[in-house]
Amino acid sequence: MSKRRVVITGLGALAPNGNSVVNFWSGLLAGKSGIQRVSYFDAEDFSVKIAGELSDFNAEDYFDRKELRKLDPFSIYGLVTAAEAITHSGLDVNTIDRDRAGVIIGSGVGGIQTLEDQHMVMQNKGSRRVSPFFVPKMIANIAAGQIAIKFGLRGPNFTVVSACSSGSDAIGQAFRKIQYDETDVMITGGTEASVTPLTIAGFGNMKALSSSHNDEPEKASRPFDKDRDGFVLGEGAGMIVLESLDHAQARGANILAELSGYGATDDAFHITQPAEGGAGAVKAITLALEDAGAQPEEINYINAHGTSTHFNDKSESAAIRTVFGAYADVLKVSSTKSMTGHLLGASGAIAAVACVKAIQDNKVPPTINYTTPDPECDLDYVPNTAQDLECNAVMMNAFGFGGHNAVLVIRAWSA
Repeated sequence: MSKRRVVITGLGALAPNGNSVVNFWSGLLAGKSGIQRVSYFDAEDFSVKIAGELSDFNAEDYFDRKELRKLDPFSIYGLVTAAEAITHSGLDVNTIDRDRAGVIIGSGVGGIQTLEDQHMVMQNKGSRRVSPFFVPKMIANIAAGQIAIKFGLRGPNFTVVSACSSGSDAIGQAFRKIQYDETDVMITGGTEASVTPLTIAGFGNMKALSSSHNDEPEKASRPFDKDRDGFVLGEGAGMIVLESLDHAQARGANILAELSGYGATDDAFHITQPAEGGAGAVKAITLALEDAGAQPEEINYINAHGTSTHFNDKSESAAIRTVFGAYADVLKVSSTKSMTGHLLGASGAIAAVACVKAIQDNKVPPTINYTTPDPECDLDYVPNTAQDLECNAVMMNAFGFGGHNAVLVIRAWSA
């Protein structure tokens, strides 16, 4: 059976440095950081006092208060970005075959804010005061369900949970659904609302978060820099509309790019640390290239996982060098997490949006805060300033706790 071509026709984004695709992308090109002191709760007694929050975002601009009672922020972010992506695509959900239109979303921790809030209610007020909306607000699959309900999409619907690879794996699974003619349209991506006391305490106590820049938040996320000391927790969502090529062409859609490759592996090594030399990442990158029918030298830009942790940045750099060989010396690689922080299960999805914009505008965003090169990270990380670059094929890496590795290849659209 021949696989169908899959194209991208719509984008949606909410990120700490921009509450729409336009603002997110312009923020990236400007090197704008969205990292700030935590404002959602009192973090004074925490070792980590910074995060990438959604600034100037008001859920009441999109939902009435009755609706908001039933929605965790991660579902809110997913619904808002799905609506932006569908509008951007020009897709009329009233005229498509809704049985062949589905939703696959990634999220690392789902409705953790609701879980924390309702646990406090039970502790302080007793079990009878726990909200009847607790479970349907908290479960990780509910964002995908809410999007399907909102737009009447009756096709395949589920949530991928593979830690920080979740958004990329969700896109990869949606890609396969269309490739193998199970669906014509998929709304896919990732959403996360994890800036909570418990999440920051947990990551902070395992020394995964940066704690040395509480007084200069915008300088904390510094992927591949020698002085990096951990990632910065972020929140937000990224969504894309995928369609089969024939479906998109039949309705006269504006095709933004083509999703052409997906590779996924596991290190089977350690619960949090990547395998030595990035062995699992090497295999995932290789599989994605093979799936896309692409040679390494065809890739112009890699949006790296680039978390700003010692182990990830070192192993990811090694993996890229292993696959790309001498070509790695001229390949452009950057981490947009330097500006957004790490959106966990949404990180791959928001990076996919950035990759499509890079193809459209032939510009690659920088890695900001790159001031001191690390001999163990020896690639061109597009330091501090965006660059013009013809982008015909780009790659996006996402790796997660548990050893998960997911890689996507996106090409410029051509008939």
